[in-house]
Amino acid sequence: MQKKIHQGHNIKRFREMMGIKQDALAADLGDDWNQQKISLLEQKETIDAPLLQQVAEALKLPVEAIKNFDEEQAIVNIQTNYGGTNTSANQITYESCTINPVEKWLEALEENKKLYERMIKEKDDMIYTLQAMLENMKK
Repeated sequence: MQKKIHQGHNIKRFREMMGIKQDALAADLGDDWNQQKISLLEQKETIDAPLLQQVAEALKLPVEAIKNFDEEQAIVNIQTNYGGTNTSANQITYESCTINPVEKWLEALEENKKLYERMIKEKDDMIYTLQAMLENMKK
């Protein structure tokens, strides 16, 4: 048996995750909306499709996100994959990290040094060429 998704709770969760107050959402929905009306909306298990579309647009979300979000499943997913209890091969830890930031920084410094040396050599070559041209012009 598939669990029923509570669309009103999902609106509330997304609104809270985005840091949007009920008053602000009401203002985005229009003049006939207020904080109390948003509170009542968030208590509804199912919301009419046109209204759900309007709320989704105000929250800048796809309608499917509100229709399909299952908070319990999301929590289980987070705990399974990122809670520190997963020891699968795809879990990244500091010890398994092959990038050493200090080494990368030193490599970048070395590259900058080489670039600077090439620029100085090119500048010296250009000065030598210009001096040779001036000498030829004097003759």
